[in-house]
Amino acid sequence: MQVINTQHPEVLLLRPKVFGDARGFFFESYNREAFARIGITAEFVQDNHSRSAKGVLRGLHYQISQPQGKLVRVTAGEVFDVAVDLRRSSPHFGRVASFRLSAESHDMAWIPPGFAHGFQVLSEHAEFLYKTTDYYAPEFERCLRWNDPALAIDWPLDGAPLLSAKDQAGLPLAECEVFA
Repeated sequence: MQVINTQHPEVLLLRPKVFGDARGFFFESYNREAFARIGITAEFVQDNHSRSAKGVLRGLHYQISQPQGKLVRVTAGEVFDVAVDLRRSSPHFGRVASFRLSAESHDMAWIPPGFAHGFQVLSEHAEFLYKTTDYYAPEFERCLRWNDPALAIDWPLDGAPLLSAKDQAGLPLAECEVFA
């Protein structure tokens, strides 16, 4: 597996070795030993699968208690993926890492606990599989404003994004509850 650095040293883009020919392809999307060799020793407790339409922008979500690390993989389509460090004690507090993930590239992203995560769908639709290090707990979920000028995220918008009510009500970084 190839590890590709992002704008944040702890957010990693992972490129698995893909075996393929005219019949199709095969790759390991998770192998505990291989991940441990690159420093990812998290225990994953939940797998999630989601599908979103073109133009959907899922805001920068995180859980203030029970923070989740995520291993994110796109299985159909393409997205612009974003992670923001929300650990006040981190020398990289507020730093943004952004990249494209697609089914075609097979790349995966490792987003450690303590980060907000969001994405924008670039293709007609996109499907994701992601493994989390803690269970979803809606009572602890928070939302960082996707277009906070303090973050300067260069979303590749083509018109107005499709936002949920939760994402429309996201708070700017200066007002968010963050990690110690």
